[in-house]
Amino acid sequence: MLYYLFDYLQEIGFPGARLMSYLTFRSGVALVLSLLITIFIGRRIIERLQLMQIGEIIRDLGLEGQMKKTGTPTMGGIIIIIATLVPCLLVGNLSNIYMLLMIGSTLWLGTLGFLDDYIKVARKDKDGLKGKFKIAGQVGLGLIVGVTMYLSPDMVMRENHEVNVGDNQSQVEVVYDNQEVKALQTTIPFVKNNNLDYAWFTKWMGDWATLAAWILFIIVTIFMVTATSNGANLTDGLDGLATGTSAVAAIALAIIAYLGGNVIYSSYLNIMYLPGSGELVVFMAAFIGALIGFLWYNAPPAQVFMGDTGSLTIGGIIAVCAIMIHKELLLPILCAIFYFEDLSVVIQTTYFKLTRKKTGTGKRIFKMTPIHHHFQKPGNSGIEALIQTPINPVPESKIVIRFWIIAILLAVITFATLKIR
Repeated sequence: MLYYLFDYLQEIGFPGARLMSYLTFRSGVALVLSLLITIFIGRRIIERLQLMQIGEIIRDLGLEGQMKKTGTPTMGGIIIIIATLVPCLLVGNLSNIYMLLMIGSTLWLGTLGFLDDYIKVARKDKDGLKGKFKIAGQVGLGLIVGVTMYLSPDMVMRENHEVNVGDNQSQVEVVYDNQEVKALQTTIPFVKNNNLDYAWFTKWMGDWATLAAWILFIIVTIFMVTATSNGANLTDGLDGLATGTSAVAAIALAIIAYLGGNVIYSSYLNIMYLPGSGELVVFMAAFIGALIGFLWYNAPPAQVFMGDTGSLTIGGIIAVCAIMIHKELLLPILCAIFYFEDLSVVIQTTYFKLTRKKTGTGKRIFKMTPIHHHFQKPGNSGIEALIQTPINPVPESKIVIRFWIIAILLAVITFATLKIR
């Protein structure tokens, strides 16, 4: 809204009004606003949650310090959502399709997570919303994002090409197509010409190749949104764990979005140029500020939990942003922690069922899943698991900080994929 006010002031020649037209300035304002909203308004929301007795229901899993968290206010993801959306509404370009789709995705998953948390609190049901409804909501969002990218005339790209120049053709220059096209290209890591066209998989289908490629892309989109959202949800098991790792991933995506939305930096890195996608930087800046501000209260020992209202939303935001800048195939690197949390549960459940069917007694690979809880359990403590290390339980704060360090390393590797071919 302020964006349009300053746009009008610029038209009438008001001094300084041009500042709001700069992407970096608006991103900085969004970040500061979200931080202030989270820190100052967040305290009131936490107090309100305490008065309403909206506290976390804790199962006794035999983990050190676990039961002390009983009654800690949950549904704190509301703080993250408010602190992200308010700055975007104030300084964001609300006519930009990238911004609109991010706002819609946040509201969609925020509502889904809120319903889950509400059922847990109102009915005292730890399981909350049934898993099939969560999956349906995540699949629905993936479908909306994929179809929007297919139909929207504003979500286009300019493909990059390497051209040999110079007298002896020894130098390489990156050039872009003059025409903006609706293309199905995405970035793949560690490959010289790192643009992968989904149509390559369907070219054998003749006249149906393009439509089939879009269907394939939408399927990939659904998978990425579901896997990343669920992964963030599973990672939210220790104080500050999901918040910190998500903030690192968000910072990485904000930088990549800025590079991909700027033709000069896109050319230097030899990545596709996406006109209009720079507006994502404003959204991600607000999102980063909200996460860092929330960490003020969520750092160990946590004063508030984000609940599914927050965890489902932050994972979805990260996935949707990566998909819209055509970097969805980098998510397994950038969000490897989320995916390993997903995978650990799948592996554990599958192995347990197979061994129970074969021997009558279910066995485990990890001492406990999601994987971050494995490190909290002491080894050789009566749990029959293939992996017993570490023998001594690792303190919660140390697990969180080590996961943060891993998240930073993954972000660095993700950036390296843009240049190392």
